[in-house]
Amino acid sequence: MFISAQYKINIPIRKMLVIQLGDIGDVVWAIPAFWSLKAAFPQAGLSVLVRNPNGDLLLDDPHVDKIFQVDQQSVFRGLQLLKNLRREKFDLLFDLRADDRGAFISFVSGARMRAALYYHGLFWRNRAFTHLVDPPPVKEKVLGAAEQSLKIIRAFAIKETTSTPQIFVVEKLKDKISALLTEEKVETKHGWVSINPFSRWPYKEWNMDKWRQLAFFIWQKYKMPTIIIGSAAEKKRADALVATSFSPIYNMAGKTTLREMAALLQMSRLHIGVDSAAPHIAAAVGTPTITIYGPSDWRDWAPPGDKNKVVLPDMDCSPCHKKGCDGKGRSKCLDNLPVAKVRDAIETMLNNLVFKKS
Repeated sequence: MFISAQYKINIPIRKMLVIQLGDIGDVVWAIPAFWSLKAAFPQAGLSVLVRNPNGDLLLDDPHVDKIFQVDQQSVFRGLQLLKNLRREKFDLLFDLRADDRGAFISFVSGARMRAALYYHGLFWRNRAFTHLVDPPPVKEKVLGAAEQSLKIIRAFAIKETTSTPQIFVVEKLKDKISALLTEEKVETKHGWVSINPFSRWPYKEWNMDKWRQLAFFIWQKYKMPTIIIGSAAEKKRADALVATSFSPIYNMAGKTTLREMAALLQMSRLHIGVDSAAPHIAAAVGTPTITIYGPSDWRDWAPPGDKNKVVLPDMDCSPCHKKGCDGKGRSKCLDNLPVAKVRDAIETMLNNLVFKKS
C-alpha cells in the first residue's frame, strides 16, 4: 500500500474497472472520470460496477464496455458477481467511494493496481488497495461534484477530457416516451415542463402547494403542462398533487425505467426540481434545469453552465448541511422560500434559453 499525491502507471493496461456504489447522482458525476480513463487507455476495456439499476443510465454510452450491477441479492448471486469480476483479470481498478463494500470487492477482484482515496482512520478499508491518493487539505478543497472522482484519477497523470457529464439517449427510447405520452393523453403541442418535487429526504423538499402554484403559472403563461417524474415509491404523493391541482399535471412517477426517465427529461423543455437525482440526469441529457437548494450546498452538486440555474433561500443559515431544523425533518429555509423567486427563475430560463432558440 502506497500513499502519494502522484503516481505513474507503468504496467500494460488491458482491462479497467471503476467502482461507484453511490446514488444515481454519484454515478452521473462519475461519467467524466469514465471518459477520461477511456481516453487515456483507448485500447483497454472499461467496466463499471454500480448499484442496480443505476447502470441503466450507462447502457448507451460508447465509452463503457461492460456494466456490472450489484443489489441486495442472495449470497449465491453475490458470489457469482465476485467470480465474474475475478474472471475479468483487471489490470487497473479505481474505487470512487469510502464504503466497506467497495473496498471488499476491490480486494477480492484481484486487480493488479487497486486505487482509491486515502481516508484517515479507515485502516481495514485502506489496506484493500495497492495505491492510495492523499486527499488535498480541506482549505484547498475544490468544489464541484465531478472533482470527487477526477481528483483520484488525476493523481495517476490521467488528464480529464471533461468535467461535465453526458448521458446518451437513443431514439427508440424517445419513441417509447412519445407513445407513453399519447397513451396518457398529454397535450404536447407547446412542449412540457418536468418536475421532481420529491426527495428521499424530506428536509430537501419544498411545499406541495407551491408546486401547484408553479404548475398553474407555467400553464397560464406558456400553455405547457407539467409532468411529474419519480420512482414508484413516490407515485401516491404525486397522485395527490395531481388530484388537487388547478392546471394540467401528469403523473409519470413509477411509469418509466431509469433509462426511459432520461429520455423523458431530454424531451422536456425545462426541468425543475429539488436536490435529488433528476436534475443531474436532466442536465446530463442537455435539458435546462432549475434546482431548489436549501440545507445542502449547491456548490458541491449543482450542474454548471448557463443552462442550469439554482434557486437559493434568503436565510443566512443556508447551507447548514443539517438534516432539517429542530430535529423535525423539515427545513425552514425551504418552507420560507417564496413561489415568486422560483417563478422569476422559470421566466428567465424559458424566455431567454428555451423559446429564444425555438
